[in-house]
Amino acid sequence: MSPPSLDTTPRLRLPRQERFRQLLDISWKLISDEGTDALTLGRIAEDAGVSKPVVYDHFGTRNGLLAALYHDFDARQTAIIDIAVAAARSTLRDKANVIASSYVNCVLTQGREIPGVLAALNGSPELATVKRQYQQAFIEKCQKTLAPFAGPRPVSLPALWAMLGAADSLSHAAVAGDITEEQARDELLQTILAMVKRNK
Repeated sequence: MSPPSLDTTPRLRLPRQERFRQLLDISWKLISDEGTDALTLGRIAEDAGVSKPVVYDHFGTRNGLLAALYHDFDARQTAIIDIAVAAARSTLRDKANVIASSYVNCVLTQGREIPGVLAALNGSPELATVKRQYQQAFIEKCQKTLAPFAGPRPVSLPALWAMLGAADSLSHAAVAGDITEEQARDELLQTILAMVKRNK
């Protein structure tokens, strides 16, 4: 009886950042194909062809992985919004429109994956930290972008928090199919315009 064959194929050693990116990409694909419940560090290691300690070294825990996925989503969303805002004409409607369109489009692009990540992280300190950093950065960005149109005072923080709540609700309603993408964008645009005009 011959001994069981061993897989002697050498594993590709990637630089740390490339491995991190690979593990995130595999995680997004797994969530898209099978849902967030299928996302475990062991499964990610298996799909990546690496040992479990490699994945644990990058994320520590499942919540650490989920927080990294949320941060990855936020970084891409921020980059898209920054580019769109910079390219828009210097009118209130144009700036407000790119904020609304970019926000809704980013959430829709991620489809059902990001709500699943948020649901899995619900109540965790990892989510609270990452989400608050994102919210504050987004509010500061909107306040700065809209400042030239807001009169002598910057747009108030309570108004910006209300706008962010509307952006989240409208985007996720569009993902769920309760409203259309166009309806979400248009309603968010009107919310932003009304917020700035009320501030004057």
